[in-house]
Amino acid sequence: MERYAWKAVIKPGMTEEYIRRHEEIWPEMKDVLRRAGIYNYSIWLSGNEVFGYYECLHGAEFAAKVQASSPIVDKWNEYMKDVMVMEMDPETGAQPLMKQVFYFT
Repeated sequence: MERYAWKAVIKPGMTEEYIRRHEEIWPEMKDVLRRAGIYNYSIWLSGNEVFGYYECLHGAEFAAKVQASSPIVDKWNEYMKDVMVMEMDPETGAQPLMKQVFYFT
């Protein structure tokens, strides 16, 4: 199991819409996340910034590959681009991996 974190910025005035879209996340998107081995997924809001965290059953690289090859993820990213700005790694097509600097168990 690997932990993965990402961050993004919600566009001005779009916070409620961002929340609404996640409250109504598509079942097909949930299926892709499950196939990718993603679980314990949460997104946190601070002002107009969001921070996402999830755990990868088969590792972050596997999760990224499954998501990168999914037309559902492409459709979701297109659907979300009017409400948020997210940096993407040109090599992986996913959010850049954040460096973990502390972990407490």
